[in-house]
Order: sequence, then structure tokens, then C-alpha cells
Amino acid sequence: MKGKTAEQILDVAQDLVRRLGYSAFSYADISDQIGIRKASIHYHFPAKDELVKALVQRYRVLFQQQRQQIEQATSDPEQQLLRFAQLYQVGLQNNQLCLCNMLTADFAVLPDAIRQELKAFFAENETWLAKVLSKWILSGTAYSQVPVEVLAAQLLATLQGAQLLARASDASEERFSQIMTSFLGQLKREP
Repeated sequence: MKGKTAEQILDVAQDLVRRLGYSAFSYADISDQIGIRKASIHYHFPAKDELVKALVQRYRVLFQQQRQQIEQATSDPEQQLLRFAQLYQVGLQNNQLCLCNMLTADFAVLPDAIRQELKAFFAENETWLAKVLSKWILSGTAYSQVPVEVLAAQLLATLQGAQLLARASDASEERFSQIMTSFLGQLKREP
């Protein structure tokens, strides 16, 4: 199923969802961009819900790979958090939000299978962030009175919200960076 055409469909659908949301795209939009008939899209993904579920599954794998790359690039937890935040900032260059952030706005109307994928995406990222935050705090260079699991959820919510606020700003990347620098700066211990 993961042939060249299926990957093209997923790429275009992901861009559309990240820019417009779940309800604002159709198979006709994908068909127009790729230059194939809608029936060809239905061959690979019989229903929009199946396509979106495959998108979220692929996005989860991408984030897992990116978290691993971050860990391989640096062992400094503060740097790991900054690099993770950059994953969210990069999308703003293309007027895109996190795929799962966009889909969560439509959470109530999504099929259960997609909702479960979204929950898994956020849980995986919260778990990873809690691990990194714990290392940062244990290093003695950061401090929080909040349990790391709660702090991880706050950080993820801040990333998601910062994307939304930044998108509405004239200087979106600058606004995003300002929000994230402030959030992480509050955790640093004074020398």
C-alpha cells in the first residue's frame, strides 16, 4: 500500500491538513494537486478517515525519529528541549501547524480510531518531554515545583498554543521563539 502514489497522496494530504484542517480538504483537492483521479485516491485510501489515520500514524513515526535524532545530536537536556521546540517552529515557515494540533481542533467529529492515534501522539511526546525535563532538573540547572509529568504537559500545550498565537502574528517565528524562550527560561536555576 505504501507505493509512490500512496506517499504522494499522504504528502499532499498532510500539507492540506496542516494548513487548512480536517474539514477543509477533500479528495478533489488532493486529486488536483497530484494530477490523478479521485478514484485512484480511493484505491489507496477508501475513506477520508482511513487517509487521516494513516497520516497520524506516519506523523507519529516521524516525531519518534526526530526525537531520536535530537538525542543523538546532543545529550544536553536544555538543548534537546530547544531542538524539540524547533520542530514546531519550522512548520510556521510554511504556514503549517502541527498535524495533530490541527486535527485536535476537530476532535469531537473525528472517528475513534483517529482520536486514539492523536492521544497516542500526545502521550508519546509527553513521556519523552518528561524524561528530558527530569534529566534537566536532575542536572541542577533547572528547577520546577511541578511534577515533571505535569510540566511536560504544560510544555507540550505551550508548544501547541505558541504555534496558534504565532500563526496569527505578523512575525510568527519571532513570536513563537519569544514564547518558548520565556517558558524554558522560567525553569532555569539562577546561577
